[in-house]
Amino acid sequence: MAKIKVGIIGGAGYTGGELIRLLLNHPGVETSFIHSRSNAGKPVSFIHQDLVGDTELTFTGDVSDNIEVLFLCLGHGESRKFLTETKIADEVKVIDLANDFRLAAQSSISNRQFVYGLPELNREKIISAKNIANPGCFATAIQVGLLPLAKTGLLKDVYTTGITGSTGAGQSLSPTSHFSWRTNNIQAYKTLTHQHLGEIGESLVQLQPAGNIEVNFVPWRGDFTRGIFISSTVNCDLSLTELNDLYSTFYADHPFTTISKDSIFLKQVVNTNKAIIQLEKAGSKLVIHSAIDNLLKGASGQAVQNMNLLFGFDETEGLKLKANYF
Repeated sequence: MAKIKVGIIGGAGYTGGELIRLLLNHPGVETSFIHSRSNAGKPVSFIHQDLVGDTELTFTGDVSDNIEVLFLCLGHGESRKFLTETKIADEVKVIDLANDFRLAAQSSISNRQFVYGLPELNREKIISAKNIANPGCFATAIQVGLLPLAKTGLLKDVYTTGITGSTGAGQSLSPTSHFSWRTNNIQAYKTLTHQHLGEIGESLVQLQPAGNIEVNFVPWRGDFTRGIFISSTVNCDLSLTELNDLYSTFYADHPFTTISKDSIFLKQVVNTNKAIIQLEKAGSKLVIHSAIDNLLKGASGQAVQNMNLLFGFDETEGLKLKANYF
């Protein structure tokens, strides 16, 4: 298969950097340009210093539509503005990593209609789509833990806690992303109001149309750089054996989502595109643990996974990554 040409808008941040690393090692891709207004003219390896020797590309302030797919790695709210102000050829597919097009009511702009890009939920829609709204990191981690229950109509009240690394806050410094604040520290934030609740709700109702699902989510800032660990508690009368069978069947054809019967932990998923799930049960209470890398399965890795589906590559192409276990 001929290589597809890709462009990246917003290549200087964490998600842009991860995307560049993945695409440089993808056998089916040629990176045509990496856009950054503030870094135009600088070598990409000057900003992403681990890429010294891997690429001679420089950042550009220009945008070309002589490409097949355009990745938007911009701040939330900036993708819609960019597509409004910049002429991109209709045949160019767009994968947006921000939250601008994730909700159904906001999923279109001009002649572009975006499909919600969670492969474990919408793989067939993604394959035939032109534009993808990449899911949020917390949303991905929570949803993979709940989708099998939603499909069987078993969800009602969900109580979820989740902790994320500092890279989830982006590259721009803020008081809570400084090393001195994060070290030996944790904090709950956006309690019950996190912005990913909307997309989670829409996905669950897609599988459980009767609705009546309330997700109560308390996110935490963690004392580490990357990864998300989620624990969701629900009432469920199925046995643990039945539940493990249910989850294993649901994810049987999804290469990056794995069910573990042993305790799971972040180092199993950091630096990979994996989502690992573990179920625990006490009486009628079921706890679903799920873990992902927020920058990969929660952002750039999932974006490449969606690109693979859009262009007919093997879904795992360029994403067979080794966990940072030690």
